Amino acid sequence: MDFFERTGKMALGSRLRLLAGKVTADAEGIYQLYGVDFSPKWFPCVFILAEDGGKTITEIAVEIGHSQPSVTKIIKEMAKAGLVKDNLKSDDKRRNITGLSEKGKKLAAKIEVQGGDIDLAIENMMAEATHDLWQALAEWEELLDRKSLLSRVQEQKKLRESKDVAIVPYQPGYQSAFKALNEEWISRYFEMEEADHKALDNPKEYILDPGGQILVALYQGEPVGVCALIKMKDSAYDFEMAKMAVSPKAQGKNIGWLLGQAVIHSAREMGASTIYLESNTMLKPAINLYYKMGFKKVMGLPTPYKRCNIQMVLALK
Repeated sequence: MDFFERTGKMALGSRLRLLAGKVTADAEGIYQLYGVDFSPKWFPCVFILAEDGGKTITEIAVEIGHSQPSVTKIIKEMAKAGLVKDNLKSDDKRRNITGLSEKGKKLAAKIEVQGGDIDLAIENMMAEATHDLWQALAEWEELLDRKSLLSRVQEQKKLRESKDVAIVPYQPGYQSAFKALNEEWISRYFEMEEADHKALDNPKEYILDPGGQILVALYQGEPVGVCALIKMKDSAYDFEMAKMAVSPKAQGKNIGWLLGQAVIHSAREMGASTIYLESNTMLKPAINLYYKMGFKKVMGLPTPYKRCNIQMVLALK
């Protein structure tokens, strides 16, 4: 259809619904052709009950991949038509077993006869087609089980928006943003400590002058993320990655990853072989980010922060 050529892949759901609508409309005609008074949406439940015998609503829902409320509604409709009955005998009296009635079993036998004709008709269509729809559906189902369309769109959104992010060196004009962005997340989860005030109030004295760096992430020209690389003294490690913060309004744009990669690149340029960091395990997105960057957990180093309960190191060489 020209409409779908114009919309592109964005209308995938609409196109699938249209195709499903055509097949469902034909299914109703096929049941009439064979003299079967039946709703196509009942078929999965009838098939399972005919093949496996009595089952609970939950078991049917799991088997056919429908929601429990959806299956409950279908079973009620089938019960009204006299095709199923509830409370069948079970070893577990707490389980409400649903099964086909005699009328339902006869109808299932009729459907099995027409099923042979339907299979052949669909196989003939598949022989005419250039692509195997049945295999394609199975492949798409597996791909969506592995990663949802929502997750895939989120990834593309991140990639697109990350192109509008610029990582720039710290300048005195960014001091207020450096302080505000860090105060926001620290105060939200913990409390500001003496070491925080020293670094945030005097970044030149405590970070830059001793040989460290601060990088700032700009999104459309606005500072929305910061991260410091602090030169470590009397330590087995070269630099500490600290004071990473991203504005809540800018999260989901890959800014933490971009900042982290820029910090790692800077450390390498300065000849560092290791980067150390401290964090707290309740900050799960941050911890996941650090692991993704290649940091590994270490233990036993002294820390000035009460909130620190995890220490990590990245080997650069």
